[in-house]
Amino acid sequence: MSVDTPRRIVLLRHAKAEWTQESDHERPLADRGRRDAPAVGRWLAHSGITPDLTLCSTAARTRETWKLAVHELPQRPKTVYEERLYEASLGELIALLNETSDDVDDLMLVAHNPGVHALADALSGEADGDLLPRMNRSGFPTAAVAVVTFTGSWKSVEHGVGRLVAYWTPQG
Repeated sequence: MSVDTPRRIVLLRHAKAEWTQESDHERPLADRGRRDAPAVGRWLAHSGITPDLTLCSTAARTRETWKLAVHELPQRPKTVYEERLYEASLGELIALLNETSDDVDDLMLVAHNPGVHALADALSGEADGDLLPRMNRSGFPTAAVAVVTFTGSWKSVEHGVGRLVAYWTPQG
């Protein structure tokens, strides 16, 4: 793989979760979340996005979101459940991206706010149309997806390296 390889980072915030007596890590999806997660998968499939690798937080709500979304994709990507995604800071998320093998062209993260929104905003040095202000106005709600492209090695991912090319939420 050349360092000039075009790459895509797909950032998915988990779908709407229940507020329960369980620990935060074990919170399941709410009814709305169970409706929205397959819609995410349909949007990804319709957009032609099938990641080579998905890194998914170990929290129950992220695992359930991914399980419902991935069934809508034409092929199932390799999935790694990564505990470092739970409550990850912006710096920790960028460090995880920097660890990605250059054999991976399209990487998906299924994780949590505020980290996912901060990462999408930090990586997006440029954006198509009004995507960046629209994403920032929305606050990156549950089941939102941002797609950032960049060229180069995963080790070179840093602030401003990418272009926000898609932003979608189930609410429109």
